[in-house]
Amino acid sequence: MKLKAFALSVASLGGLAVAATAEPDLARGEYLVRGPAGCGNCHTPLGPDGPVQGMELAGRLVDKNPGFTAYAPNITPASRIAGWSDAELARAIREGLRPDGSLIGPPMPFAMYRGLGDEDLASIVAFLRTLAPVENEVPPSEYNIPLPPAYGPPVETVTAPPQGVTVEYGAYLAGPVAHCMECHSPMGPQGPMTDPEHLGQGGFEFHGPWGTSVAANLTSHENGLAGYSDEALKAMITQGQRPDGSPMLPPMPYGYLAGMTPEDLDAVILYLRSLPPLPDA
Repeated sequence: MKLKAFALSVASLGGLAVAATAEPDLARGEYLVRGPAGCGNCHTPLGPDGPVQGMELAGRLVDKNPGFTAYAPNITPASRIAGWSDAELARAIREGLRPDGSLIGPPMPFAMYRGLGDEDLASIVAFLRTLAPVENEVPPSEYNIPLPPAYGPPVETVTAPPQGVTVEYGAYLAGPVAHCMECHSPMGPQGPMTDPEHLGQGGFEFHGPWGTSVAANLTSHENGLAGYSDEALKAMITQGQRPDGSPMLPPMPYGYLAGMTPEDLDAVILYLRSLPPLPDA
């Protein structure tokens, strides 16, 4: 469904010109948010049996550690984003800057989101506007670490690669859309180490009610995916199940990744197979 009346036109946001003439597609926005982007993995409250019904994207505590206590905000129309323009919301998603100029902190993966294509970004914004409003007051995040003034220079326009079972499109899905490569790369002093010498090497630890899970090596090294068939990888990505039948741990968003189209899943695996072999971090 194309919404021709909607456009992220050139708009002044605190000195930033956000240039785009993208037409959003509601179906595409829903697919991304509820599928490979897995927005609800952080923004939807969790109960003992998984996401809380009727609270989709209403916000929750995501991580508490010595560096910060991070709350994913309510991003339904009942929240403050209702008063933000589409361009302001798009900028917050892609660049981490709120309309007042303040910076959104980690763990929101802005290093990856800066690469979101204009049309996909517009589609995500358009879909978020259609959600049922859910009243849920979420505390502000608290940071004991310094935040930079910005995550990079202003992003004016991004063209996503053509959809298809290609390495290029798989890289886009595993990067800007699903941010797989941020979680599955080692963490350095300045954040995820996504340079060629570390990309996909794994090793980042996630602590939660499940205990500690360690992001796996996604490269073609024998420490990584070399010994797995494509079918085994698909089951691991979408079902959280290893070839021996044992379950994998959170916080990987298996339920959301299960919503990927077969073609998108094939593209992601094709891209992962292309990663140069690196040993475990």
